[in-house]
Amino acid sequence: MGRYILLSKLTPQGRTTLKTRPERIKEVNKELEAFGVEVIEQYAVLGPYDFVNIVEAPDSDTIFRIAVELGSRGTIEIMSMPAMAVDDLIESLKR
Repeated sequence: MGRYILLSKLTPQGRTTLKTRPERIKEVNKELEAFGVEVIEQYAVLGPYDFVNIVEAPDSDTIFRIAVELGSRGTIEIMSMPAMAVDDLIESLKR
């Protein structure tokens, strides 16, 4: 399993959904689980993005599918980045 950072921006339609159904956030997390993705941490943030999610997924293809599936609904835009723990980076650089 790889770790990924998902930066999400709500569209105007997404903000309307969040305002009327804030529990939708947790429903989407269950949808991610159906793709085999585990939400490790999730934050609502201020700034250019609305949410930061740290997830574990089987592979990048799964993350691509999630980004397309969720983005096609018109409520969210997602930027995804693979992530590596700093200790793992240090070990890989020592090899």
